[in-house]
Amino acid sequence: MSGNIKSAEILCVGTELLLGDIVNTNAAFLSQELAKLGICVYRHTVVGDNTERLKTALSSALEGADMVITSGGLGPTYDDLTKETVAEYFGREMKLDERSLGRIEEYFKKTGRVMTENNRKQAVMPEGAVIFDNDYGTAPALALCGGENDSKTVVMLPGPPSEIVPIFKEKVLPYLAARCDGVIVSRNVHIFGMGESAVESAISDIMKNSTNPTVAPYCQQGEVRLRVTASAKSEKEALDICDNTISRILESEVGKYIYGIDIDSLERAVVEFLRKNKLTLACAESCTGGLTAKRITDVSGSSDVFLGGCVTYANEAKMKLIGVSSDTLERFGAVSEKTAAEMARGVREALSSDIGVSITGIAGPSGGTPDKPVGTVFVGISTSAGERVRALSLSPMRSREYIRTVSSSNALDMILKNRT
Repeated sequence: MSGNIKSAEILCVGTELLLGDIVNTNAAFLSQELAKLGICVYRHTVVGDNTERLKTALSSALEGADMVITSGGLGPTYDDLTKETVAEYFGREMKLDERSLGRIEEYFKKTGRVMTENNRKQAVMPEGAVIFDNDYGTAPALALCGGENDSKTVVMLPGPPSEIVPIFKEKVLPYLAARCDGVIVSRNVHIFGMGESAVESAISDIMKNSTNPTVAPYCQQGEVRLRVTASAKSEKEALDICDNTISRILESEVGKYIYGIDIDSLERAVVEFLRKNKLTLACAESCTGGLTAKRITDVSGSSDVFLGGCVTYANEAKMKLIGVSSDTLERFGAVSEKTAAEMARGVREALSSDIGVSITGIAGPSGGTPDKPVGTVFVGISTSAGERVRALSLSPMRSREYIRTVSSSNALDMILKNRT
């Protein structure tokens, strides 16, 4: 076995990937798994079922990385040429592996299928390869070391995700772990209500002066995610490094806008908050058309805290279902602070919930006026202590989907933070 592996390239093989017939989920999976081992992935490459292009891609990958992991091209057909190409690159002969052939034959017997002659091809391996049994299909995975002092490694995996995931976790992961001397750990800090540039400005010293961990911002719809990544000898040590930096971020101006660490969404944070505090929620929505209720109910366990909601799109629905007064609608309009407050209170009282939230606005692209342009939205929250409303002026240049999503996120944010 050759030396430590510190860098890798992922090389996915298959013309169907280039055509877009299949989404390449293998690369994302492998990158995540390699990161846990402390192996830096330098590049993702996709190449079609073409021997010369595969040779070029393989050569380029091995010039800069210690290891290449391929997926695909291990099947029984004439255009499955990954093993043959790697063997040629390292100057190895191809030989039939009797044990692999026996396993393939047994697989066909168990599944009641007829094994054709070309399936024998899947048992032909480069000389000196480490073979990983495939308990989920016919093509074994394998690893081959070569180059000067066997300094380069190519791990070849089958293409189907149903095979590559268990083979990697059960067979390949222990093989690679024995050749790694560290781990990489990432934690994610989730921020709402503060833009990416403002976040970066507030913690610029932390971001610029930290190499381990690194702090990288990622902008999402109305949100910012900070990925804090550390490398160390052990997972615990890497987590401690991350947590020290996260503590500094929490103490900064950014801290009051953080809604969670390593949580996948605002709606999950809301459900967990409500469950923890034994609170119930009801929603009244106009321009978002039930999006907030949909997001809440996407979270498992939301039935413990979410009582229901009303999509009161028309003024008549606002009046009949949740008691918004006709006087409010006539004097201030459906898109107003007063209407949002009455909607939130009305749905809370109608469903006897602890918290009511409301959204009314103009999502566009039409419907705006000089006084209330597209992107004008009012988000209300009602509790036993009273009502509060947050006024949003979102850009009319944004899409209808963006305005609706950010409006819904503001409603969720108000539940968590109860700030305007």
